[in-house]
Amino acid sequence: MGNKNSCCAYSSPQLGRKDLSGDGGPRGLEEHLPEGEISINNLQHISEREPEDWDSDPSLHPSAGTIFMERSKQAIENGLTRKKSQYQIADTRPLKKSSSCSTIYLDDSTVSQPNLKNTVKCVALAVYYNIKNRTSNRQIDIFDEKLHPLTRDGVSDDYDRHNPEHKQIYKFVRTLFNAAQLTAECAIITLVYLERLLIYAEIDVTPANWKRIVLGAILLASKVWDDQAVWNVDYCQILKDITVEDMNELERQFLEMLQFNINVPSSVYAKYYFDLRTLAEANELTFPSEPLSKEKAAKLEAMSRVYEDKIMADVLRNGIKKWSSLDNVCIGGPRRSIAILS
Repeated sequence: MGNKNSCCAYSSPQLGRKDLSGDGGPRGLEEHLPEGEISINNLQHISEREPEDWDSDPSLHPSAGTIFMERSKQAIENGLTRKKSQYQIADTRPLKKSSSCSTIYLDDSTVSQPNLKNTVKCVALAVYYNIKNRTSNRQIDIFDEKLHPLTRDGVSDDYDRHNPEHKQIYKFVRTLFNAAQLTAECAIITLVYLERLLIYAEIDVTPANWKRIVLGAILLASKVWDDQAVWNVDYCQILKDITVEDMNELERQFLEMLQFNINVPSSVYAKYYFDLRTLAEANELTFPSEPLSKEKAAKLEAMSRVYEDKIMADVLRNGIKKWSSLDNVCIGGPRRSIAILS
């Protein structure tokens, strides 16, 4: 993970030499363990462990509400109320393109292929509300920008007093994503890691630490989720006054605070994606719609066929469940619908 100077070089625990019996198996290994102890061979993999508060952790459980949605609840309610009042007044009602029999309007952002620019804007907005509506100012030194400045000029004396604006956060995140050529999926994973850090380390995103927390989350997300990971030294070329040693230490401590849990279930990823879209809609960060072309329709149809074939394979392998309807049962292969596009 990263370059050879990176701190992310992991190794499994070294097991001691086993005392083998005559039949080739471990001799007396379990008998001599104290009550309540387990053999190291039976230890769960880190991806299989579940914390006690798993049900309430939004970064792990698909039903738990995200932190940024909770902290932006009032803004979302205000946005929906404002839109409702606009629709009640004909003169100020915004024009919206609507689908018809001949034309279907879709935006180019899907859960599997999000729009990069709009996703980064939404993630920056989520970070903004996490800062603005934080409950306290709990901090850890490694993220304090005064103790670990990102620029040679340092920070001002009141660096920890004023909340950053959404545009400032977006500019910082956009610069990193553009320079490192990161994907939109990486932006969503960045937000998941950020909120997981808030829960695990029991800290808050504040004006004093938001840049380094976001940087640490981006650094980790790019290495774990992008096909071509960005090395720590590459970030030093983007942020020219930061050292590789500082990046390594930031990455190491970020991982330790996450308890090395970097797994993100697909259901959690999808939840964050749709919550970000809800936040965008309430803040008028709409995803632009465009007519569905024949090429894009063919691509969507191909993707749906793959998923449909997978569902049919599961049905045939496991048997038809009670919840299966006649529409889901096909004899001789899946049915195909014919769509005519003008």
